[in-house]
Amino acid sequence: MSFARVRALVVVGVLAVLALAFVTAALLRDTQRGSASGDTCPAGFKRANVALREPKDVKINVFNATDTVGLANGVATDFKNRKFQVVKQGNDKKRVEEVAVLRFGPKGVASAHLLMAYFLNEATPEYDPNRDDEMVDVVIGSSYTQLATSTEVNQALSAAGAPTPPPGTCAAKEGDN
Repeated sequence: MSFARVRALVVVGVLAVLALAFVTAALLRDTQRGSASGDTCPAGFKRANVALREPKDVKINVFNATDTVGLANGVATDFKNRKFQVVKQGNDKKRVEEVAVLRFGPKGVASAHLLMAYFLNEATPEYDPNRDDEMVDVVIGSSYTQLATSTEVNQALSAAGAPTPPPGTCAAKEGDN
């Protein structure tokens, strides 16, 4: 065997040993062990569902908080056409000036995140930590014009990033729902 081949084998061998040493050191010094499983939730915190949902899995109530007659029915129909489960529709007693208000609890965090995109992230979220259902109340306000198109929804979801748990909650573990 020539000297050049021996030298090449020695260099490759040394590089392989160094790579193995670095990988072993990285695994042994890993400070993130256990945190991805969701087991680090402080006592008293509620679990929030932050797994992004499909429209067909989202249950909503649609309420009209404007003087426009029939607005809740029209918006509810638009949401049904987009495959959302509209459970209830009607009028809200309190008038809303915003585009919309989304009222939800810990189990509705991901659903509200998706719904925000249908209002181009201009809806006002109202989180209620004591609410125990997965329902989201969509309260249509006087600044509402129309729901976003599918392209606009995708862009709004991309701009918003992943859903995050509200203060006082932790991300739900898989299967907690």
